[in-house]
Amino acid sequence: MKCVIIEDEKPAAEKLLSLLAVCNQPVFVEGVLGSIKEAISWLQEHPAPDLIFMDIELSDGLSFKIFEEINVECPVIFITAYDEYWQEAFEHNSIDYLLKPVKPEKLDAALNKYQKLKQHFTAGYKALADWPQAASQLSQSGYKKRFLVKRGTDYISIKTEEVAYFYATHKLVCMVDSSGQKFIMDQSLADIETQVDPAAFYRVNRKYLVNMSAIKRIKTYPKSKLLLEVVPLVTEDIIISQENAAAFKQWMGQ
Repeated sequence: MKCVIIEDEKPAAEKLLSLLAVCNQPVFVEGVLGSIKEAISWLQEHPAPDLIFMDIELSDGLSFKIFEEINVECPVIFITAYDEYWQEAFEHNSIDYLLKPVKPEKLDAALNKYQKLKQHFTAGYKALADWPQAASQLSQSGYKKRFLVKRGTDYISIKTEEVAYFYATHKLVCMVDSSGQKFIMDQSLADIETQVDPAAFYRVNRKYLVNMSAIKRIKTYPKSKLLLEVVPLVTEDIIISQENAAAFKQWMGQ
């Protein structure tokens, strides 16, 4: 994918470049732009990249001003040291909001989200052209509709919408359905995450991948974290980190 970095701090830009060089997807950086003025000029003179990595507080103001001056035609991953801009960020092409210092796993997750969204809408538009009724099924296009699980000597097919959550424990991954039944999976949590609709399921932390319909309550937690209550209930706290909290709240409000 072709991308552009908008970042006025050289060390931060170099760090992001080094992370992109070893990330799990091929990324070609077309340019590193250090100001609002430079970014506007570049975007007006070049074809839109596939993706923009954008800092918020630049030397000549907040990067949101770019959207006021020109039409930005591609998705944006915002990268900033501050969490107070997350809501405004998601009003301006944002698909993710990463806090500095950027962790490699967070960057990989953001890039995976970009690819899943791209595949989702590409598949959706094709289906819409082929089948007028596809609009009602767009959210399911390209994603797994059922999981085949084993119970004793039998195999059972579970509809994806009936899954409450997946979780990892002691090198195993388990599925829990809405009735509380538990099944052992033969896939990693990361693999399952790529198979389910990101509009319905969210990787809240390293251990849990949760269906929005299973979320009962979201509570504040010390240090700007969130505490999640799900049904069926679990015996441990499901904590959403400060770094992931803003993106999770945006996902919940989609």
